[in-house]
Amino acid sequence: MSASRIPGRIRNLNKTQKLSAAGISAVAAAALSLSLVPGNAAAETEPQALSASPVVFDSTAPQAKTIQNSILEQHSTAEQLVKAVDAAKAEKAAAAKAEKAKVEAVAKAEKVKSEAHIKAKAKKAKAKKDVSERRNHAASRSESRSPVYSDNLDGWIKESLAIMKERGIPGTYEGLHRNIIRESSGNPNAINDWDINAQNGVPSIGLLQIIKPTFDYYHVSGTPHTQYDPVANITASANYAADKYGSIDNVDSAY
Repeated sequence: MSASRIPGRIRNLNKTQKLSAAGISAVAAAALSLSLVPGNAAAETEPQALSASPVVFDSTAPQAKTIQNSILEQHSTAEQLVKAVDAAKAEKAAAAKAEKAKVEAVAKAEKVKSEAHIKAKAKKAKAKKDVSERRNHAASRSESRSPVYSDNLDGWIKESLAIMKERGIPGTYEGLHRNIIRESSGNPNAINDWDINAQNGVPSIGLLQIIKPTFDYYHVSGTPHTQYDPVANITASANYAADKYGSIDNVDSAY
């Protein structure tokens, strides 16, 4: 093997192999230096013979053994340092990996929590919307079922009877119609301007000819507060008749 090819091989060695090669070279160099040192006076007087003799490495020499043992000990220490460095790197890499996994787990948990919160909020909003829609639908159906009364005497009496039924005021269609025809002939704007009430400044007005103090006292809430409104006039008069006579059906004359 030529000397020019050795460096290339050394570059391909790992750390431990390089340390071993360095230690062997050091031992060889130390042994060579020992064998070149003159051992007695005869060596000083014969320099030519010494230089002509081949160099022999004596590994059994005490000095060589000491140096070799020292180098081997250094080599062992270097290996331990290399292993310690590698172990530290591996431990650091493992810690970094664990920390990364922890951060990712926390981020994932936060994402799941956020998504759950958004879903719950959306579900609550939908439920609220559904309730509102059901209520609106029910109100619409209720309105659609509400009866439509004609704007005439028949319609006014029927609407008044529906209100009277809700408020527990007695009376029938016949009783209302009979008294209305007698009192006003079915004219909601009829006014009595000649009887005692008119003379006292409180004339009888409307379908059932009721005076204002009586109308105000017996007015049924939910109806217009005027004697000229047909439905308001009928329900207030029927309320008054129920209180005084038991029912408008029991009235057959001025009351």
